[in-house]
Amino acid sequence: MIRTEEMSFRIGTFQLHRLSINIAKGEYFILLGPPGSGKTIFLECLCGLKKINSGQIHIDGRNVTNLEPRVRGIGYVPQDYALFPHLSVERNIAFGLRVRGYKNKEIQAKITETAELLDIQRLLRRRIHGLSGGEKQRVALARALVLQPKILLLDEPVCALDEVTRQEVCAQLLGIQRRLGLTTIHVSHNLEEAFSVADRAAILKDGTLLQVGPLDELLDKPNSKFVARFMRREKNLPYRDNANRKK
Repeated sequence: MIRTEEMSFRIGTFQLHRLSINIAKGEYFILLGPPGSGKTIFLECLCGLKKINSGQIHIDGRNVTNLEPRVRGIGYVPQDYALFPHLSVERNIAFGLRVRGYKNKEIQAKITETAELLDIQRLLRRRIHGLSGGEKQRVALARALVLQPKILLLDEPVCALDEVTRQEVCAQLLGIQRRLGLTTIHVSHNLEEAFSVADRAAILKDGTLLQVGPLDELLDKPNSKFVARFMRREKNLPYRDNANRKK
């Protein structure tokens, strides 16, 4: 469904280094790594907000490397949600539909359907100011889903939420992803969050993809000291690495 081939991007002194990755249709994929590792930049390259320097991006068998964001079939929820504070919740959700020229009747039908999916009907007439963090997150998600994308990109979608709300939203995200069959990439630095939703995960460090696989594999068979430390499993390093660590 999503395939990158030696995708590289440079900004200032930072670079994504020839990332090649395959994500299956309908997979819930977590991209893990410390702050500054390039996770957000990776998402922005996928959806076309940043133009890669080399390599290719394929989505659903189509080379989209040079296509505009609006024709890639991707829904993107940035970390800060990027909601319009001067618009109501309903008009925020409708924004992308209006830009694409949908008629009012179609817009209302899609808003109603999406609001019911996310249980935010009661919020539609409200302004963004005054919404809780969890409510803002659901509105941002609704704005992405209303366009019926094939792919959903979530940049630290629950990092600003308290623990209880974080667990609730993660459960909702997974439920929606399974119900709609969306191929999803979810950026996080939190292992508990990753285990609550992920089919597979990748670990990124300084723009380099270190390891990809099921979370249990990353736990039991880390391929480097960094991956082991990130997964809190230094004891699972190969013997020689453990021996070196003790010196």
